[in-house]
Amino acid sequence: MNIYVGNLDYETTNQSLHNLFAEFGNVVNANVITDRDSGRSKGFGFVEMSEKSEGIKAISKLNGKEVNGREIKVNEAQQKPSGGSNQNRRW
Repeated sequence: MNIYVGNLDYETTNQSLHNLFAEFGNVVNANVITDRDSGRSKGFGFVEMSEKSEGIKAISKLNGKEVNGREIKVNEAQQKPSGGSNQNRRW
């Protein structure tokens, strides 16, 4: 199960994100998204958990929780739409 985690503290690392979710089950991957030029965190990331039930439990326990002074937003990641940015535009 892929999980979106938003409003992260800018000091959050892949490892600290992994540790936060490991309490709820097997974390396959934890990735804080960074700016490609500066390398600084963009304040959000993604966590992949091996079992959907573990992911659902993590979402219910962590969404709205304060972590490092910030209330994080946690929900199931949505599939990124394919195609160009003009795909849904009406002329």
